[in-house]
Amino acid sequence: MPEGPRQRAAILHADLDAFYASVEQRDEPRLRGRPVAVGGGVILAASYEAKRRGVRTPMGVREARGLCPGLIVVRPRFEAYVEASRAVFEVFRATTPQVEAVSIDEAFLDVAGLRHIDVAPVEIGARLRAQVRERVGLPITVGVARTPFLAKVASRVAKPDGLLLVEPDGEAAFLHPLPVEQLWGVGEVTARRLRGYGLATAGDVAQLPASVLRGVLGPAAGGHLFAVVHGQTPVRIVTDKPRGSVGAQRALGPGPHPPEHVRSALLALVDRVCRRLRAGHRTARTVVLRLRFADYTRATRSRSFAFATASGAELASAALGLLDAAEPLIAARGLTLVGVALSGLEHDDMVQPTLPLDGSDAAGLDRATDAVADRFGAGTVRRASMLGRERDVLLDHTARSGRSPDGRVSPPARP
Repeated sequence: MPEGPRQRAAILHADLDAFYASVEQRDEPRLRGRPVAVGGGVILAASYEAKRRGVRTPMGVREARGLCPGLIVVRPRFEAYVEASRAVFEVFRATTPQVEAVSIDEAFLDVAGLRHIDVAPVEIGARLRAQVRERVGLPITVGVARTPFLAKVASRVAKPDGLLLVEPDGEAAFLHPLPVEQLWGVGEVTARRLRGYGLATAGDVAQLPASVLRGVLGPAAGGHLFAVVHGQTPVRIVTDKPRGSVGAQRALGPGPHPPEHVRSALLALVDRVCRRLRAGHRTARTVVLRLRFADYTRATRSRSFAFATASGAELASAALGLLDAAEPLIAARGLTLVGVALSGLEHDDMVQPTLPLDGSDAAGLDRATDAVADRFGAGTVRRASMLGRERDVLLDHTARSGRSPDGRVSPPARP
């Protein structure tokens, strides 16, 4: 009987290796081959040289330096990471239109439809890796399997900078020896519970009936894990799912931080996500403030609007109100990271605007700043409150990227 397209290993999971740290090593030759971490007071990403010494996220910098005395910590450059991500996704979409973005640094690609016009899926994966390395200068790992779940696990096993094919008739042989921690969707708490019952590998779990797993983990988690270890997860990727939110965050480093500095950092984040929101022709109903504290605990606060909006002024006002309300918590725990997310996204073809009764034209200001950013670069328009504090970061970005602060290329070119 001929092999059907859904019985072939034709799903690719492409995952950039140590993404933030790899971008830093690409852009700064002195960092290559050395243990590098990206962050402020908390590690956001670590190179594999650092990971091999025990450095992990979201570990504090002091603890990381204790494990890895030669660790080089660099401040995050989110605009550089977004630029690199866009370039990588161009390679993905040039490979196939069937791309499901998982995050800024990973995606699923369905190449089943290319079976009569291109090489085998594993060869497509090899070519994609070479193209990302050549065009973007970054290492990427690719897993190839029949289902997205297995492709994801394959890329985990193949990291770093690897390629692994799991054939349909070898799925059990590949999956069952793996520790439960390797299974996508099994976190620390679930893995600890499974090991408490003597279940150390996927094969151990596969010997149990679905009813037992549901009893141990609950109906949803138990049913999902049963499907996982028996190869019954969905075979298709999702390419038309609307984006649920857009967000950004900034590590502040160890405090204390003056309230006006935190407010300035939050406003800069709001400006960034609002530009992305409007560029995607979307509006948002809810503003979410995300905070991380010195004791590694987190908190979120949110506010929703009666009508969805893309107004930078309205969204900034809501975010600042949430920050003010959280001030007692910040004072007690010490803030190390602030972030903002916009959710409840809708298309901007139907918007209920606010009447400018105060004589202002906030929408016109948004359009003007967006136009300047589109033409000269996202870093061109900045709030005055950020200029003094970000001067060193801006100069460092200029030196690394070969671009002047207005976004134009300036000699010498980046090595």
